[in-house]
Amino acid sequence: MPQRLIIPLSKARVIGVLRASSAEVAALAALAAVRGGLQAIELTFTTPNAVAALEQVRHEHPNLLLGAGSVMAASQAEEAIRAGVNFLVSPHLGEDVLRVARKHNVPYIPGVLTPNEVAWAQSLGLEVLKIFPIGSSGGVSYLKDLRGPFPNLRVMVTGGVTPQEVPAYLAAGALAVGLGSQVFPSASLEAQNWEAVEVATREALQKAGVHEL
Repeated sequence: MPQRLIIPLSKARVIGVLRASSAEVAALAALAAVRGGLQAIELTFTTPNAVAALEQVRHEHPNLLLGAGSVMAASQAEEAIRAGVNFLVSPHLGEDVLRVARKHNVPYIPGVLTPNEVAWAQSLGLEVLKIFPIGSSGGVSYLKDLRGPFPNLRVMVTGGVTPQEVPAYLAAGALAVGLGSQVFPSASLEAQNWEAVEVATREALQKAGVHEL
């Protein structure tokens, strides 16, 4: 199961983390970002009626690497899986979410930060973890430090990362890096300016050294 996610994450390198004021805004923003070259999106449950947005994006792009983020409960995990997501993400390690993920054979990426949390997650058989929030916790240096005692650590990193920092995180061993407002500027979402989202996505991917295929 993890290999099914590791390969596409490594290929995408950048995950757009999308939080929006409504399902409609989220779906249209996601579609604009895909037009801008984004290959992976984590659409969070902090978005009202997030499931409707996940369903629309999945319908429009059956092959997009699509994840549900901020999954805090088993019920949300069930809804996201029915909507057709490829993976689930939480800011924490929720064992109830993990049980649902395993029941449906869907990859689960829990949020961890400390060595103790990394060891606990790995003891549960979780092979891809999210280091969050990486930016305020030491950045690239912290990731390098973690990989000392955990040399086989497979992670995506999110929280306070700029596009320019993406290459350094990838070089330090991250599978992929989550970018939020740089791909989905809040002003553009509020104005529902989808062309601006598309442009912002292209610019962020260019700065990150990730180019459209």
